[in-house]
Parts: sequence; C-alpha cells; structure tokens
Amino acid sequence: MRTNLNTLAVVRNLGILAHVDAGKTTVTERILYATGTTHRRGEVHDGTTVTDFDPQERDRGITIFAAAVSCAWDGHRINLIDTPGHVDFADEVERSLRVLDGAVAVFDAVAGVEPQSESVWRQADRHGVPRIAFVNKLDRAGADLDAAVASIRERLHPAPLVVQLPIGAEGAFVGVVDLVRMRALVWADGRDTAVEGPVPEELREEAQRRRRLLDEAVAELHPAALEEFVEREALSAETLAAALRELTRSGDGVVVLCGSAYRNRGIEPLLDAVVSYLPSPLDVPAVRGTFDGTEQERAADPAAPFAALAFKVNATPTGRLTYLRVYSGTIEKGDAMWDAGARRTERIGRILRVQADRHVQVDRAVAGDIVAVAGLKSARAGSTLCAPGAPVVLEPPGVAEPVVSVAVEARRSTDAGKLASALARLAEEDPSLVVRTDPETGQTVLSGMGELHLEVAVEKLRLGHGLEANVGRPRVSYRETVGRGVSGLVFRHVKQDGGAGQFAHVVLDVEPLEEGFEFRSAVVGGRVPQEYVRAVEAGCRDALAEGPLGGNPVTGLRVTLTDGSTHVKDSSDTAFRTAGRLGLREALRACAMVLLEPVVEVTVTVPEDAVGGVLGDLAARRGRVSGSVARGGAAVVRATVPLAELFGYATRLRSRTQGRGTFTARPTGHAPAPAVTPVR
Repeated sequence: MRTNLNTLAVVRNLGILAHVDAGKTTVTERILYATGTTHRRGEVHDGTTVTDFDPQERDRGITIFAAAVSCAWDGHRINLIDTPGHVDFADEVERSLRVLDGAVAVFDAVAGVEPQSESVWRQADRHGVPRIAFVNKLDRAGADLDAAVASIRERLHPAPLVVQLPIGAEGAFVGVVDLVRMRALVWADGRDTAVEGPVPEELREEAQRRRRLLDEAVAELHPAALEEFVEREALSAETLAAALRELTRSGDGVVVLCGSAYRNRGIEPLLDAVVSYLPSPLDVPAVRGTFDGTEQERAADPAAPFAALAFKVNATPTGRLTYLRVYSGTIEKGDAMWDAGARRTERIGRILRVQADRHVQVDRAVAGDIVAVAGLKSARAGSTLCAPGAPVVLEPPGVAEPVVSVAVEARRSTDAGKLASALARLAEEDPSLVVRTDPETGQTVLSGMGELHLEVAVEKLRLGHGLEANVGRPRVSYRETVGRGVSGLVFRHVKQDGGAGQFAHVVLDVEPLEEGFEFRSAVVGGRVPQEYVRAVEAGCRDALAEGPLGGNPVTGLRVTLTDGSTHVKDSSDTAFRTAGRLGLREALRACAMVLLEPVVEVTVTVPEDAVGGVLGDLAARRGRVSGSVARGGAAVVRATVPLAELFGYATRLRSRTQGRGTFTARPTGHAPAPAVTPVR
C-alpha cells in the first residue's frame, strides 16, 4: 500500500486556463515536446497540434473541446487538460476544473488579464483549485512582465509571487533569471533546452533587489518563513521553495513565471514549478459525497472503495468513451461498477490512458488517475460511478443556462429521425446544449451559450453525422421576473368526476426577489399539513417554467403560502401540487411582470483612430460604456451590451476597423428589456 501511495504523490492533475489567444494550446504543445511525449512541435497556425485535433478546432484555430493528455517529467506523471478559452465553451472549463487538483493560468504579456482570464480565474476560485501563473509571449512588441503582474494583482486580487526576471526584452528575450536559486537559464537560438549559468553582471543588482522583494512578500504570508527572515534578513532557497509550495496549495499566493511558449523558452522551469508547487492527489482534501442523506468522504487511497466522477462523454467511431476522474479505489477491465445517479450496474469494457485523440489501453486505474473507459451505457457528464457495495453520489459540475437558441430542421424530411438522434447525442456529450420542441410551432429548438457554440454544434451535425440542416436566426433566451407582487391570492382546485375527487385550497403572496426563487410557508394551526406544503412548493416550481409575458422561464420572486384548507377525503399531494402550479400562474398574471434579457460585458480592442465610430456603434446597440484605456497604440473599450444586439457584431467591427478590431464578450446576467423587445 505504501508503494501505491508513493505513486500517487508523483501524480499531478492540472489544467491549462486562459483567455482565447493567450497561448494555452502552444504551452500544452511545448510541454508535450519538452517531456518527450511528442517529437515534433505542434503549431496552432499549421493545424498540427495534438490537443486541437478536431477538424473544427484546426480550421478555426481555437480550442473548442477540452482535451486530456499524459506526460512524464522528473519522475512525475502529469495528466494535463487543455481547456477552451472562448466564453461560449466555459462549461467545458467548468467540467474540467471540477476534477483537477491544480492549474496553470496563462496570460498574454502585452494584454495582461483579459475578460475570459478573469472568468476562468473565478471558476477556479469556486472549485478551490491552486494555480501558478505563466506570463506568455514575452518576445512580442510591447511585452511587459511588470504590467502583466500588476493587472493580475489589481483584477484578480491574489498575492503574485514573481520568481523570475526576464533576460532581454521583446524580440531580444532569450531567457530568465531564476530568483529562487539565483541562476540564469538561457535558450540560445536553435536549442530546445536551457543553458544554466550565473546571473549576468548587468542584471545582478536588479535580480538581488527582486529576490529581496520576493523574500519580503513570502515572509508576510508564511509564519515559518517570517521567523527565518527576521533572524537572517533573507530566506534560504530551501525555505523559500517550501514556503512557495505551501502558499500555492493553500491559495494564499500565486507563483508567477514567464516565457515565450512559441519560441520554446520558459517551458522547463514551468514544468519544474508544476512538480514543485502544485498538489498531488494526496495533498488535496478527501472528496465529499452523499448517499440517502448521509454525508461521506472518499480519500485518495487505492485500497478504499471505488469512487469516480464522469466529467466528459465522447462518441467516437469505435464506441462511446466516458472520461473519469478516479478519486478512490481501483478499477480493472471487466469490473462492475454502480452508477449512483441512474441506480444501475455498469461493466467496464476497456480502460484507456488518453493522449487527445489517441488512446493507450491499460489494465487498471487507481485513485488519482484521469482515464477514459469504454462500455458504459448510462453514465453522463456529472454521473458518479462507485463500488456497488459502497454507494456515494459526488457533487456534479454546474451547468450554465443557455442564452441563445436557433430552430433546427433536417433539410430532407427523411432525415428527421436521424436529426433527433444526432441532437440527443450532441446534448449527451455537451450538457450546456439543450434540445427542446417549441410547443407553439412544433419546431426543434437548439439552445447554447452563444453564436459560436451553436455554429460548432450545427457543423458537428454535418461533419460527424452527415446531416444537412436548415438553421433559423439566433434568438436570445429571455427571462421574466416580478416587478410588483400581489397578496392574498386565493386559488381552489376542485375536481369531481366520479370516485375519489381532488380538493386543494391555497392562499399565496408573491413578491419580488433580487434573484432566484424562494418558497416559504406562513400557515398556522396545521391548516395545510407539511406534506401538502411540500407539494405546493413543487407545483410552484413547475409554474416557473413559463411566465405570462411570453412563456419564458420566471426568476426573481418569493412565494409565501399564507393559508389554505383541506378536504378529509379528496385532498392529496397531487391536488395540492396542481393548486400550487395553477395558483402561481394566476398570481403571476395579476403581478406587474418585467421581461429580462441577457446582457454581456464586451471588451473591444481597436486602433485609436476608430474609437469614435466604435463608441457610436455600441450606443446604437443599446450599449453602456464603462471605460476606455489606451494600451500599446490601441484603445480598449469596455461596455455592457444586450446579447440580442451583438448578433453579427464581429463582421460589423471588422468592417469599421479594416479588419484591425477585435472583441470578446462574457455573460454578466440579465437586465430589464425594452417593452418593444420581441419575446419569442
């Protein structure tokens, strides 16, 4: 057993996180090259990357699907997930973060913290994932490590602990000074590995100053380091490294490294930092779960009962693959496991170590592993798989609500059945895609996280399933909320058609709530028994599916059950659930309702001479500009804009700026829509 635990100590499960175009995939490719996993450097612009293997990823030059790879460095096994950077695929990042122990956040040395950098950082905060930061593209014109670190401190609010000093600037960037061990690492032209040497004379004073600042920053955060600093006015390399490890794993500090992944400079020190500072499965708390209302824990122990979380499902030409993070226990080919959500037994066909689109079969998987398994029929993303004799349900990854919808129909009527089956498979692989039938038109509606998300899904229908589809214009997903409530609405549900009847009497108050839905009972004297109160709440939740303004989901309200009555024979859970549903619908029709539309924060980067036109265009799209700053000869404009007004904006922006303008957007919630806004 000791050998197994020692094996877990050399495992690192980490993700690469960043804003789109910060260089995540290039960093991943250089890691695979440096570790000997690949023997040729993959390039995004050439379509030769290992992790961006999907045809759409190579055509578009962006990461769309999270891809897992394994490699080895300095006696450690690194399971690496390259995640998407585009906001439309944030759910892929969410599912990945749920199963990771650590992450590398990549930042552009020119742009610093960008909008999606901030979003993925907050996602990692929610999951408690320790991070180290890698400031990439130091070879670019305008690259500035200090400015990038300042943006990390100001916008993300961690304590950045910079452990490197660049050697050379912009095009002359050739290496780094390692401030922990006070040595220089230089990558000469044409060399794949660094040459170690003393700190250059011209940088020695600056390196000593920065090492002093690093010692002071660490001493402020780490009690043991503070003791040594007070005594010696400096920290030894061993004490500093140990303190950096503990601060990273506790989340109290973020180690910052730098380099240029494209030029293969800075990757080996990054790998050393991953091994030295990020946690192994043994260093993270035991995963918690429940079963039948009882809380349980599963420690990272190969001898413990088996427990794993499915975080990704992928349909391949050879069958269905389910990606698992194994939290405890051991599983072998042919073993039976229990799907705790579906409450059915599944049997493992094959266990595969994943290398993006290639797989290596292995005999077993143990606690700490990230593997793919074949043969599972019912497991979905978020399913818990466990030992049949020790059931547990682990918390699944969250799924964001879709904000954009399109109507989809098969181009040939004979393909209608195939289209329904293909859409169901897409939704199974990507839970952030929702397929439904419009009750009014009978059309099939596909909903997702943005225009690009839906474009990719439709293209996957064509490429992966051989289906040509007609697609309607994108429509945003509206919400409805209560602007002014009602009190004392009385609703009686009485039904008598021979035999046992139905009787339920409820009195409801409805009032606005800042967000979400809340149900309370103020019934006294047992006039409505507790089991019927729960039925009323369930009925009210049913009513939230369609609001009175346009059949949109309802949010932002509090419902209070204030009174009611029962019938000795005809009252039942079903009757009170029906009363709750119909009563709340009637109450909502009596309320002053407000239509809400999704809004996004837009960051537009344009040449300074194009700012006026861009501001006018944003105003015409009902945008509210929150700020504008100059950065490297360009202007960066931030604004909040209704999502409905952004359809086609990319083309418009390119036209206004002769192709030199770019923009990114991230959801920020909902806001009241104008009265003339179409709701369906």
